[in-house]
Amino acid sequence: MPTKIAPSILASDFANLQKEVEMLNASQADYIHVDIMDGVFVPNISFGIPVTEAIAKHAKKPLDVHLMIVDPDRYLEAFRNAGAEIITVHYEACTHLHRTIQGIKQLGAKAGVAINPHTAVDLLEDLIEDIDLVCVMSVNPGFGGQKFIENTYQKVKKLKKLIMSKGAKTQIEIDGGVNLQNAPDLLKAGADVLVAGSFVFSSPKPIDTIAELKQLY
Repeated sequence: MPTKIAPSILASDFANLQKEVEMLNASQADYIHVDIMDGVFVPNISFGIPVTEAIAKHAKKPLDVHLMIVDPDRYLEAFRNAGAEIITVHYEACTHLHRTIQGIKQLGAKAGVAINPHTAVDLLEDLIEDIDLVCVMSVNPGFGGQKFIENTYQKVKKLKKLIMSKGAKTQIEIDGGVNLQNAPDLLKAGADVLVAGSFVFSSPKPIDTIAELKQLY
């Protein structure tokens, strides 16, 4: 299966958001990754529903919305209405994760679950068949441009093994510090989707950088 690339709009130039979205439309990106931070679950604030709507208005790629917020259930419908096609919630933020996953699917979106670097893959065992996408955080969530955590490779291998043992169709997404150096090993370990923020948007030629990532297997 070809590698899917989800550039994170958090790393873009917010003063030229429409232009940045149009650049991604013209690229080989598969999704537009939208990071929502509330300053409570993570120590940073990004943007919310109105900006997501503004991105969706110009986007020709599906929005992959990553909710780094407490009590995400309160906002699932609002983000779906704002244009989210994949809604990812954090394992650590959901008291009743199965109910949250059901809620996302009832809205007609794909359900993603993100796990922080300290969260064990095994905790998803009873739910893996219900999850469309697991977002493995390869940095501590909250800020872009962080150093990649090396233990991620082992975590991805473990997760892939779990998915295959259950006969699930769950995809593995990697978020944080992804670049051309570590991407091949991540894909070899079993990753399907690569989120790239700073690496894409700080590139002199973002479209070419996305194409290079897309060519990896």
